[in-house]
Amino acid sequence: MVIESLKQIINTSMNAMWPSLVIVCVALICVRIGYLRTHRDHFHLYREFWLLIGIIYLLLLYQLVTNVDFNSSHGGFNIIPFKEITRYELSSTQFYINVVGNILLFVPFGYIVAAYIKPKKIWTNMLIAIIVSSTIEFVQLRIGRSFDVDDILLNTLGCIIGFLFYVAWQAIERHLPEFLKSDWFRNLICFIFLALLIFSGLSAWGLV
Repeated sequence: MVIESLKQIINTSMNAMWPSLVIVCVALICVRIGYLRTHRDHFHLYREFWLLIGIIYLLLLYQLVTNVDFNSSHGGFNIIPFKEITRYELSSTQFYINVVGNILLFVPFGYIVAAYIKPKKIWTNMLIAIIVSSTIEFVQLRIGRSFDVDDILLNTLGCIIGFLFYVAWQAIERHLPEFLKSDWFRNLICFIFLALLIFSGLSAWGLV
C-alpha cells in the first residue's frame, strides 16, 4: 500500500513534468556541448550524466513540493516542532509518506550539495537545507498549502543523511582499485544507466 502510494505520487509528478523535463534536458545538453566545443574542454560522460541527473532531481523536487499535497488533511501554519510528526501512527501510510518521504526527498539534495561544495563540516549542508526547506514552506503557504516546521526538520535530517552518504562514499572510493576509479569505467557505468533510463522512458510511452 505504501509503495503503491509512493509510486503513484512519483508517476503523477513525472507525467506532469515530462514536457518541461524534455525541454530543459535538451537545452542543457546543447549548451554543454557548445561550451565544451568552444572551450575545447575534455568530455567526460559520467560528469555530464550526473549533472543531468542533478537537474532532473531538482525539477522533480520542484514538482513534488509545489504540486503534490502530501498534507491534504490539514493546513495552516505550524511552528511547534514534532507536533505533526507525532500525530501519525508509525505503521500508517501517512507516516511513511509525510515523515519518511520528507526525509528521503532531501537525501539526494544533501549528497549533491556535499559533492559540489565538498565541505569539511556538516554545518554548511545543514544551513543550506534549512534555507531551502524554509523557502519551500513559505512558498507553499503562499500557494494555498501549509507551513510546517516539522517538514523543515525532516528535510534537514534528509540532507544530513545525504552528507553522510557522501562522506562514506569518499572513504570507500579511496580504497577502490584504480580501474574502478578510471574515467573509462565510470563512463561505462553511466552509459549503462543512461541506456536503461532511455529504455524505461520509451517503455513508459509505449514506444518499445
